[in-house]
Amino acid sequence: MSILQFLWFVLIGVLFSGFFFLDGFDFGVGMAVETLAHTEDEKTQVISTIGPVWDGNEVWLIIAGGAMFASFPYWYATLFSGYYIILLLILVGLILRGVSFEFRKHSPEYRKPVWDKTMAIGSLMATFFLGVMFISMIKGMPIDAKGNMSASFWDYINWFSVVGGIALTLLCYMHGLNYITIKTKGVISERAQNYAKALYYVLYAGEVVFALLLLFQTDFIKVHPILTLLCLVLIVGFTVGGHVAVFRNAQAAALTCSGLTLISLVALIFCGLFPRVMISSISSKYDLMIQSASSSNYTLIVMTIATVILVPCVLAYTIWAYWMFRKRISMPKIGEVK
Repeated sequence: MSILQFLWFVLIGVLFSGFFFLDGFDFGVGMAVETLAHTEDEKTQVISTIGPVWDGNEVWLIIAGGAMFASFPYWYATLFSGYYIILLLILVGLILRGVSFEFRKHSPEYRKPVWDKTMAIGSLMATFFLGVMFISMIKGMPIDAKGNMSASFWDYINWFSVVGGIALTLLCYMHGLNYITIKTKGVISERAQNYAKALYYVLYAGEVVFALLLLFQTDFIKVHPILTLLCLVLIVGFTVGGHVAVFRNAQAAALTCSGLTLISLVALIFCGLFPRVMISSISSKYDLMIQSASSSNYTLIVMTIATVILVPCVLAYTIWAYWMFRKRISMPKIGEVK
């Protein structure tokens, strides 16, 4: 394995981390539209927190997929062909969430509840099936010597993948609540904080179940015992830190901790996979390795040069966008045009 192959494996992990940190609270806010907000004004307030940034956050997923296609084409081919139906469901969720912003904006008042529900369903679908995909992948899928995946329904949907999907959904929902708390004023901010205080206890239980299934359903503890345990400790530690921050009304710290929990989960997946990119449940000799799945050295060099030039521009724009829309969102005043 070359240094460039290792660096691009790490970079793809970083891109997915950025996606879950930023789009994670978007998904959470989308689900909160129906579960947290009670009136149409409150729902408008909640949606306004991500209105200017949600589409930019989603770009991180596209970049991660593009980077995987260019740097690890065999990984991309196996993953995207084998998970075609799951990825289609994720795409449907993203489309439902995306169109709901515009249709809700231009709909009369009596039709807005339809698009509120559409946004919540789309956010829930995308998050849950992303969790199912990643967790079933680390459990191992029936991949043959040619890298072809022939999976049945129960390979995708099993106790471990379902728990993983629920855990990711809950993590994103908590991340969204913390984001709403820091981005809004008034009753909705207080309600989001109160919801978070209670739901963290549910999250603890979910993380315990997930950790136990991880230890028995994967080979992570056998292959990388120290890194696996470290990542699990970080997940629990950041969860506790976020819970404490919520009780102390340290809103920025709570948001940071929930985001770092998601990043720790991505780190757990990538550390456990290394030096593989896909795990075969048929035989370990069919595992897809970083070295054999990557592009040529020349391709990786060209991509590295382009990344060094372009990534700072993307980061600068992202920081600028959040700085421009840093103000808290308040409820519209009586008589004010929404």
